[in-house]
Amino acid sequence: MLSQTPVAASSRNAFARLRGSLCLLFLLALMTTISGCASTTVRSVQDGSGRPLGLHGSVVLVEPDIELSEVMAGGMTEPRREWTSAARLLLPQAAREVLARQGIGMQPDYLLPADAGPDDPRRQITLLSQAVSMSILQYSRSTGTGPLRNKHGRFDWSLGPGVAVLREATGADYALFTYVRDSYASGGRTAMRVAGMILLGGDIGGGMQVGVASLVDLRTGQVVWHNLLVDQAGDLRNLAGARETATDLLKGIRGDAPAEPAR
Repeated sequence: MLSQTPVAASSRNAFARLRGSLCLLFLLALMTTISGCASTTVRSVQDGSGRPLGLHGSVVLVEPDIELSEVMAGGMTEPRREWTSAARLLLPQAAREVLARQGIGMQPDYLLPADAGPDDPRRQITLLSQAVSMSILQYSRSTGTGPLRNKHGRFDWSLGPGVAVLREATGADYALFTYVRDSYASGGRTAMRVAGMILLGGDIGGGMQVGVASLVDLRTGQVVWHNLLVDQAGDLRNLAGARETATDLLKGIRGDAPAEPAR
């Protein structure tokens, strides 16, 4: 049975803080999109030679936090449950393929119990991982508010020792947390974009894919790898698109074992 841990105490207010942090995420994504097209921004712990740290052990994919929506003609978004349900199956499948090519061992995916509310320690770990990701985006990247002085330029973030409950539950050494919001322009929105380009000479925008992923060492709580993905063309509604997204989202993760040859 899971008891209250330091994770529970430190993440008690995570859900409330997360709402404002998610606004920051989309602001950062917008800035990235304005300055270019699809992009990834990878940060990771480095070994003694300055290379990204190789993984020693197996990985569990924690149930992804995904929502797909449709951008209507007026710019409002409407969630699409059927798209979201498909993406929640396709992205983990594609992620497992990407990690397998790196020779990384996998444990069965970890799904949060349906009755795990905001106060459940297992849910709190997921919320805490998102809150820490928002802090990484805010303080560790050029588009954020600048580095924290106590980090001394190092990628040094942790969820704390309470994540050990996931190791006990899954047998994995690392947990992969993923957060994706993906939107697609409706027919009406596409028509509005075309009209805007013709009449106004500018693009009013359509859909956009924003993803954040972090890899946490369950033995220490340390975040060993983190990535922000912004893509105006990603599509999680089919397996081919999910594979492209997973390849971009998991960029920079490498295992200790020899990688499988690309197929």
